[in-house]
Order: sequence, then structure tokens, then C-alpha cells
Amino acid sequence: MRTRIKICGLTRAEDVRAAVEAGADAVGFVFAPSSRQVTLDDAARLAAAVPPPVARVGVFVDASFEEVESAVRVVGLTAVQLCGSETPEFCSGISVPVIKASRVGTAFAWTALEPYRGQAAAQLLDTYVSGKMGGTSKTFAWNDIGESPGWASLFVAGGLTPSNVAEAVRAMRPFAVDVSSGVESAPGLKDPSLIAAFCAAVRAVDQEVYR
Repeated sequence: MRTRIKICGLTRAEDVRAAVEAGADAVGFVFAPSSRQVTLDDAARLAAAVPPPVARVGVFVDASFEEVESAVRVVGLTAVQLCGSETPEFCSGISVPVIKASRVGTAFAWTALEPYRGQAAAQLLDTYVSGKMGGTSKTFAWNDIGESPGWASLFVAGGLTPSNVAEAVRAMRPFAVDVSSGVESAPGLKDPSLIAAFCAAVRAVDQEVYR
């Protein structure tokens, strides 16, 4: 067993290269409005430099079905991450695996995710911040939400950095961890040394947790 790593919010070729060279299992391209948003053309150019088996994930917030499927075709996405109010039926209709994001706040309950079981390939937990649908740079209380009820493909996001990702893995033992701002020198600009440090921290804690 090992924890998969997704480096999200890539906007430059050098950032894609740094993620791949550090051993990331997936890279993410954000199509929703943010400092990390890329166009379809830019994402297609960046994705062309991503070798298999590294996954190419498109990140959307309440985009239309047609917009998501167009990005899948144009960019060559191998998965999509849906961070809005997309329904289970919407998720099940997408032509590639779906990672459905949910936000963890004080009222979080695992039962809220149940309608997506079998409709989304994976669940991603991010931190609830009012008015934001992701990219919060805030962690949630990993030890306080209870054990995942059978979600084999669980992603943990929200405020992860090279210095705290080991704690998150110990607490939740997720299928994958997802980082964006925690490996940046400025919004949308990744730092190769932080990417390498993040990946190294995950590999090190895996040796401890799964030995």
C-alpha cells in the first residue's frame, strides 16, 4: 500500500515537469475561476507533457456536462474532479472517472457522501470555508471526523504542505493526498523544491504506516 499524490493547479510547463519528476501520480488543471485557472488550449499543451501512467485531472465547479466533456476530449483528461453541487446522476454520466469533492465543516457527516457511492470513482475531502469551493489553504481536523465507512478511494486535501502531510496520512490513511497552495511560491506558481519535499514526505510516512 502507498499513498497516491496529486499535484493540483498547474499552470506552467516547468511545474508539470517538476511534479512528474518528483513522482506525482496525478496532476490537476483548474478550469474554474481562480488564480490557477487555465484555458483548454493551455491545459492541452501542458497535458501533452504528462507521461502515462500519471493521471491528467480536470477540476471544475458546477460546469455544464458539455463543458466537462469538451475538456475531456480537447485536453485528454483521464479523470475529472467536481467541486460544486454536481448530482450523483451528473457524476455517473461523465465518460471518465469522477473524483467528487466534499467540504468538511463542523456539521460534516459521512452519510452525506452516500448518494455518490457507485456514481463517483472517488471522494475528496476539502476544508469548508464560506464562499469558497476549494483552494482554501486551510486544514480540517483529520482526527475528528471518524473512520471512513468503506470509501476505498478517498482523497484528502485542504492546506496540506510538506511539513503536515505526514500527520494527515497517519490520521486518515487515505488513498491519495492532494496539494496545491502548499507547494507554491506564489498563487499559481509551483516551487519545484516544495513539490519534491512534499512527495518525499509522503513516501517517508508510507514506510512508517504501511511497513
